[in-house]
Amino acid sequence: MTAPAAPAALPGAAPSPRPPAPAPLAGRAERLLHRLWQRRQGRLAILGLALLGACAIFAPWLAPYDPSAQLDIVALKGRPPSAAHPFGTDPYSRDVLSRVLYGARVSLAVGVLAAAVSITVGTAYGLVAGYRGGRTDALMMRLVDAALSVPRVLLLLAIVALWGTLPFLPFVLLLGLTQWFHVSRLVRAETLTLRNEEYVTSARALGASEWRVMTRHVLPNVLSPVLAASTLIVASVIMLEASLSFLGVGLRPPAASWGSVIQDGADDVAALWWVSIFPGLAILFTLACLNALGDALREVMDARQLDGR
Repeated sequence: MTAPAAPAALPGAAPSPRPPAPAPLAGRAERLLHRLWQRRQGRLAILGLALLGACAIFAPWLAPYDPSAQLDIVALKGRPPSAAHPFGTDPYSRDVLSRVLYGARVSLAVGVLAAAVSITVGTAYGLVAGYRGGRTDALMMRLVDAALSVPRVLLLLAIVALWGTLPFLPFVLLLGLTQWFHVSRLVRAETLTLRNEEYVTSARALGASEWRVMTRHVLPNVLSPVLAASTLIVASVIMLEASLSFLGVGLRPPAASWGSVIQDGADDVAALWWVSIFPGLAILFTLACLNALGDALREVMDARQLDGR
């Protein structure tokens, strides 16, 4: 005996409710920001980074002087902080406050852009290695191990010595393309865990291509640890750029980065302490905000919480 057919919907009746769609990526990002803002550590880190970003963006309006202008090579040479020059002047009679503000544009831009290059390359590399597995994974990871065995600072010094003066974009690419190795290992480890999950197996059984499975099913689930690690990557790049600029092999004048400003007062730190201490405090504040944001992200990046499960 067959079951009776479902009654047809009456004309003008409201349609039956559809099942709720899964939460979109924008919704997950909104929940993540909300959870970060609820935590005191995350809120302070966001406000601190927003302040740094505002100083970098509005540096032309906030800086009282041209950062490269030698105001008075005799009267204003190496002057301590005062009302006219809150951060003092350097040995070339340039205003240190203006150079620190403009240096924020260079240092933050290098850190963010180089980290973006590093995360993109490392994520793609680790995703392919972890998903393919076998000999492909072994070969790709041995290449990463070989690259990690080379001291990075010595490699950068050698490249800069052979190349000479590096413009901004090649310098950013050089930092980013020598930073992605740890990212690839992190993504590879996550991919090895996810590639045998039921939803990945189901997608393959339904005929989805490897590219679709990797980009639509595996990649969104490996971005959480990468996002948490990205703050440390930005901090590492900013510190490395400052170190190279301090050594005189970073971005060349007239570009003013925090490292080059510190180097301006390195010859006589005891007498010109303000030239080095203010950009040093800017670097310290930036790294503290990035580390605090990274810790807060690791605490709230529970995928089940962000998905509402």
